[in-house]
Amino acid sequence: MDPRPFFDAHFHVIDSRFPLFERDGYLPGEFTVQQYRERTAALDVVGGAVVSGSFQGFDQSCLLDALAQLGPGFVGVAQIPHDLPDEEVVRLAERGVRGVRFNLRRGGSAGVEHLDALARRIHRVAGMHIELYVDARDLPELAGILAALPAVSVDHLGLHADGLPHLLELVERGVRVKATGFGRVELDVPQALRAVLNVDPTALMAGTDLPSTRARRPFADTDLRLVAEVAGEHLDGVMYGNAAAFYRV
Repeated sequence: MDPRPFFDAHFHVIDSRFPLFERDGYLPGEFTVQQYRERTAALDVVGGAVVSGSFQGFDQSCLLDALAQLGPGFVGVAQIPHDLPDEEVVRLAERGVRGVRFNLRRGGSAGVEHLDALARRIHRVAGMHIELYVDARDLPELAGILAALPAVSVDHLGLHADGLPHLLELVERGVRVKATGFGRVELDVPQALRAVLNVDPTALMAGTDLPSTRARRPFADTDLRLVAEVAGEHLDGVMYGNAAAFYRV
């Protein structure tokens, strides 16, 4: 793949200087901003989205520190309690947070019962969107809510092949999809990428999912080469433009 600007739409920073919370008996190893830079030095990263993990709960200190270190072009996706005051939401937005994550797989985020109201409130007060770590087989019960929200993305291609038709129905209605976490999905990745692109080529956003916590295998540079092969004429959008627009950078 020829070098081209890459917006890494999904990665985590894990720094032991800040609080970590055990989830299901698991605590991740360290993956600092410096480690991220070293690991991605060959990828022509020009920006990206630092995503809070389940193991970081509602603590924003690591995320905000990472954004300060990474500088322009990088934004954050936080986990916040459903009743975080509007002024605190605005404060996070001013420091580079663009979205709020609902982790329906691992927890650590607000509960799904708060999804509709919180999604609407954060968009109204700060222009933020929501991101879902969810098995796409569970999307039908959320479809009515998600399709009506201002801006939504789904992590890791929705994880499972049986959920792909449900994911594609939401893509038709404006939901975005992250081409990430290939080491954790149970689907044919090229087939899923093509399916999303066929519905809406502006919906797909590539990312590394580094450091690939709890994945069966970690991210490999060849994952992006696979994206490039499938994306074809849409590659610039998938690698940079789609995410840059979605994250407002």
